[in-house]
Amino acid sequence: MFAIIGILVVFGAIIGGYMMEHGNLMVLMQPAEFLIIGGAALGTILVANPLPIMIAMLKGLLGILKPSRFTRTFYLEQLKMLNAIFVFARKNGMARLEADVDDPAKSPVFSKHPNFLKDHHALAFFCDTVRMAISAGVGAFELDQLMETDLDVQHAEHQVPITALNTVSDALPGLGIVAAVLGVCITMGAIGGPPEEIGKKVAAALVGTFLGILLCYGVVGPLAANLAKGCDEEALYMQFLRMGTLAFIKGLAPQLAVEFARRSIPTSVRPSFKETEAMIRGSKGAPEAVAPPAAPAAAA
Repeated sequence: MFAIIGILVVFGAIIGGYMMEHGNLMVLMQPAEFLIIGGAALGTILVANPLPIMIAMLKGLLGILKPSRFTRTFYLEQLKMLNAIFVFARKNGMARLEADVDDPAKSPVFSKHPNFLKDHHALAFFCDTVRMAISAGVGAFELDQLMETDLDVQHAEHQVPITALNTVSDALPGLGIVAAVLGVCITMGAIGGPPEEIGKKVAAALVGTFLGILLCYGVVGPLAANLAKGCDEEALYMQFLRMGTLAFIKGLAPQLAVEFARRSIPTSVRPSFKETEAMIRGSKGAPEAVAPPAAPAAAA
């Protein structure tokens, strides 16, 4: 939502300033320049990227319209989920989780957390790690290396659409120059005509340069930066799952493993210790410690 507001602010400030200087808005309306730059930019995307990357790029751009899901409330729910799974495993044994991680959709443990079931990347990451700990007997150190490798691969994969969008952003000023050069060629062909017509053609050529630079620095570049921030938020969430899972596999108590996970949450959305404790206990607030009564003073 803020991305749309930002783009509107960019265009509003530029057009508003242009009109304050008594500029003719219709001069900027050059459909041919839009076609040249927009079509060439789309063509570069088609040439440089296979279909899955373009689909991922489109999904990422559509996701910008939604608010970030990585809020304090979201992380509290995830901490509650981890605690429930860890407590279940501690009471019943890790082996009892094998059927749940093999088919999470039918698991009575995971079915209580439908939002986690919908997150296929996070669900597969968590279940694959727990499965390796149960069935393969992989140690904590090896599991940590395995999770780190998995996260590196996922992060690199998520960066590909962002890199593609940045490439288009970098190409837009050059495409604007191409449109401007074509406009100059048309202007030179009409050099013997009326000055008014020559002026219009020169203005149209300059609009191409203006449009390419504007789209690069005012629209496409910021959209790529927004996608990169979303990718970083996703990576931090996966690190959150990694820290909690690894702590529990090492043998820590469920509440301590949850605390390891909580400490890996970014501070801007990290629930406090009391909030987490209250959530675990299922009450509105954690009971405060009561100081013991003071011992009576000794008689003189």
